Amino acid sequence: MERVAEFLKEAGVYYLATVEGDQPRVRPFGTAHIFEGKLYIQTGKAKDVAKQIAKNPKVEISAFKDGAWIRIAGELVEDDRREARVAMLEAYPDLKKMYDPDDGNTVVYYFKDATATFSSFTAAPEIVTF
Repeated sequence: MERVAEFLKEAGVYYLATVEGDQPRVRPFGTAHIFEGKLYIQTGKAKDVAKQIAKNPKVEISAFKDGAWIRIAGELVEDDRREARVAMLEAYPDLKKMYDPDDGNTVVYYFKDATATFSSFTAAPEIVTF
């Protein structure tokens, strides 16, 4: 899982896919943080992405860097503890301009039953589960 988080951080931007009805939705994200042994991401509850995750928590992430890419499929679980929100905002201090752990909008999720596939054009895929 540490390797997955490192890849996402080094890529800088990854793309999160959700579903809205029967339509896939993809958007850029940038948070990836390990807290209490789980991989977390963050967004705002008011955003459509949070509403989509609430209806269907199965998501997929894709990121590309240096000729290699990763795909992470799994289920997101909301962690409504203040400690989890604080940990994310401490890991990404620039987010404090838009989010606060007590604003009622900041939401963090961790991956459950995730499968990450590392791929490139020059090597066989490598699969990691967490």
